[in-house]
Amino acid sequence: MGTPEGDLIPGTLDILILKALGSGSLHGYAVAQWIHQRSHDVLQVDEGALYPALHRLELRGLLTSNWGASENNRRARFYKVTAVGRKHLETETARWNRLSTAVGFVLAGN
Repeated sequence: MGTPEGDLIPGTLDILILKALGSGSLHGYAVAQWIHQRSHDVLQVDEGALYPALHRLELRGLLTSNWGASENNRRARFYKVTAVGRKHLETETARWNRLSTAVGFVLAGN
């Protein structure tokens, strides 16, 4: 997933994908671009990680997909978060916030 500075902590890709799709449907490449841009060009998601994650999330019922045309008029699969996916994103966001706060406390401690 990019350079060591841009490597994702295991388990974070799913929540980033769900967040990227929170405001509407996107095709896979657009999801990767959204994550890259929102992370201020730090995180890069490789196709080899992205598409299996999208498929896994769809199998779990967190996403749905359909075929459509991309911006450059190419056939692409567009993904959208389901109601179950929105609830999962909410739960995982709260868990991530608690965890990152706790790690911050430990790293800042004397």
